[in-house]
Amino acid sequence: MAVGTSAVFAKPVTEEDIANDAKTVNQVVTYGLGTQGQRFSPLTTVNKETVGDLVPAWSFSYGGEKQRGQQAQPLIHDGKIFVTASYSRLFAIDEATGRELWEYEHRLPDGIMPCCDVINRGAALYDNLVIFGTLNAELVALDKDTGKRVWKEVLGDYKAGYSFTAAPTIVKNMIITGISGGEFGVVGKVEARDAKTGKLIWTRPTIQGHMGYLNGKENGITGGDLPMSWEGDMWKTGGGAPWLGGTYDPETNLLFYGTGNPSPWNAHTRPGDNLFSASTLAIDPDTGVIKWFYQTTPHDGWDYDGVNEFIPFDLEKDGKIIKAGAKADRNGFFYVLDRTNGKLINATPFVTQIGWAKSINLETGKPVETGNRPGNPADAKGDSKKGEAVFAAPSFLGGKNWMPMAYSPITKLFYVPANEWSMDLWNEPITYKKGSAYLGAGFTVKLLHDDYIGALRAIDPQTGKIKWEYKNTAPMWGGVLTTAGGLVFTGTPEGYLKAFDADNGQELWSFQTGSGVIGMPVTWETNGEQYIAVNSGWGGAVPLWGGEVAKKIKDFNQGGSLWVFKIHKPASAKTAQK
Repeated sequence: MAVGTSAVFAKPVTEEDIANDAKTVNQVVTYGLGTQGQRFSPLTTVNKETVGDLVPAWSFSYGGEKQRGQQAQPLIHDGKIFVTASYSRLFAIDEATGRELWEYEHRLPDGIMPCCDVINRGAALYDNLVIFGTLNAELVALDKDTGKRVWKEVLGDYKAGYSFTAAPTIVKNMIITGISGGEFGVVGKVEARDAKTGKLIWTRPTIQGHMGYLNGKENGITGGDLPMSWEGDMWKTGGGAPWLGGTYDPETNLLFYGTGNPSPWNAHTRPGDNLFSASTLAIDPDTGVIKWFYQTTPHDGWDYDGVNEFIPFDLEKDGKIIKAGAKADRNGFFYVLDRTNGKLINATPFVTQIGWAKSINLETGKPVETGNRPGNPADAKGDSKKGEAVFAAPSFLGGKNWMPMAYSPITKLFYVPANEWSMDLWNEPITYKKGSAYLGAGFTVKLLHDDYIGALRAIDPQTGKIKWEYKNTAPMWGGVLTTAGGLVFTGTPEGYLKAFDADNGQELWSFQTGSGVIGMPVTWETNGEQYIAVNSGWGGAVPLWGGEVAKKIKDFNQGGSLWVFKIHKPASAKTAQK
């Protein structure tokens, strides 16, 4: 339902607005501050010298009961902020005052099955619409001025385990979506719809063997030209959900979507590489055809989803500029690929301990595995209901999970929110049942270091070397923003929004928001003033699945609010402005 109305009708968001978002300073109309998702702003008013004067402009509460994890990235356009919140809600807020203009609260049925909290990561803006997905796997388009629903489409059957938490992507008048639900044995897919009407244009399954469609007609079986990498009928419930969302590179006209873990976790039941799970897919946005793929964890047995964002950037190598892309994978390796063809350029660890592979072979692109895999429960000594446990690092929560990194074309560094943890992992017997958890594994997350879990790391993509790092007691679970002002912003579960020197990692500023900051900071300029906005509200997967880690941070308070900051101006300066 929608509450309230806006008195001023907004200007439409155009294709030009979206295409130029990375360079535009007075608005943020894409997830990632540009379709490439670099999360870099050219603004410089807030910089190394002035960031110490950053103060709250206002704060907006999402309400007292429906708190939980607040992971969304705000969008800003024509004087309004559009931001999603937990339990499939969307708010329109006056940019200048923090006054609510309208609220939409989606009616969720009983029996929804979100894997990892009731979060939502953001919306998309197009024309006069604001579009977002819901926990019962629906896509909803609302009028930006009033909050009234314009259209609604079903993305999948929530009773089978489908859900949707990612921010959609707008490309060529289309709204592009993935899907969640890999832990329930669904089949992942990327789909394109007409953004104005919601009408389906194409669908591309992300598991080998399933048929794709374009304008209602068959458009080729996914991976049909490759040898089958699944045994028996396991591909029919193969997982591989692209649950995080994608990036779009206009230079190559390619969509980049990462895919999740294969189902079930119990890898001995599904011999083979299990394409196209735990991979990055390059998709033609006009047809839905996969142009290339790179699988980071073949035959995944540790839940190392490959969904993390693939960020296009220009790599200087041997005196040439390569159209490259980078990905900090859940499996602990930082990958650099040629984004035109998917060829591996480099792969290096970005965490201190990786137990599943020794390295990545740069010639074949394949991991050199250690053999440290949980085995068949039937082979275990004693109780065959539980296989022998193995010690694995990183834990299934990943060297980096969903929280997006940022890239600065000025420093030429990636800023990666990493985590150091491990797990005991074992396999269990499993049978697929629609709408039931489909893991076939058990786990206990453990600490690796006594003094820290999270680390913000600045990585040189040319070498893979870490230039600097900031260590945090709790996990790093929020997104990163970097600016031409020489700053890097990110939050911590302890409640702080922090700013660091992009060159050396020195902490320059912090502010306590009252709950964990696991959202994504954004910045924009209005009337000559630069603003920073971020969500505050602890939750997500860590307190649900974190084992020993969750116990360590069990006293962190939940919340639900949007904070907006700007540079403090003395009273004399304000008077002079008038």
